[in-house]
Amino acid sequence: MAVYNTSDFRKGLKVQIDGEPYLISDCNFVKPGKGNALYKCKLRNLIRGTSLDRTYKGGDTLESADVSEIDAQFLYRQVDTFVFMDNESYEQYELSAEQVDDAWKYLKEGMICSMVLYNELPITMTPPKQVELTVEYCEPGAKGNTATNVSKPVKVETGAEINCPSFINIGDVIRVDTRSGEYVERVRS
Repeated sequence: MAVYNTSDFRKGLKVQIDGEPYLISDCNFVKPGKGNALYKCKLRNLIRGTSLDRTYKGGDTLESADVSEIDAQFLYRQVDTFVFMDNESYEQYELSAEQVDDAWKYLKEGMICSMVLYNELPITMTPPKQVELTVEYCEPGAKGNTATNVSKPVKVETGAEINCPSFINIGDVIRVDTRSGEYVERVRS
């Protein structure tokens, strides 16, 4: 397994600590007046999502994590299990509801997502940055209500509720930012 020296530390590097994969989310180089250089790192556990802060001296090493990222197609949901397929090997992967977390709100059958594998087992998935969803139900907007920033909750085809402007109607297709969960625009058909 590859080993990273402190001089290789940078944001986005995937390392292994105590047998678990971590992502370096921030790394600062500090050179005090006396002594060794220090590397102050923020690390995020790729399995549990927890964070930790560690300080390393110049010359310290960390093992690289056996982490790979693939494009996977969302196939279907079966109760609390989400099934994906690798587009190249056609191998199927299952993720639990905890692993998918709030991303279920944006998953449509056939959608291509980014999936992280650790030791060839799936640990997380990320939907595209923006998705187009059809509105299945919403209350009608009040006539003459043209005040700015008036919003209402709408139910989309995935079962999620999203706040949208009052002019959105049933059957409209809306674009949603999956990182914030916010309405972006109505898609013209």
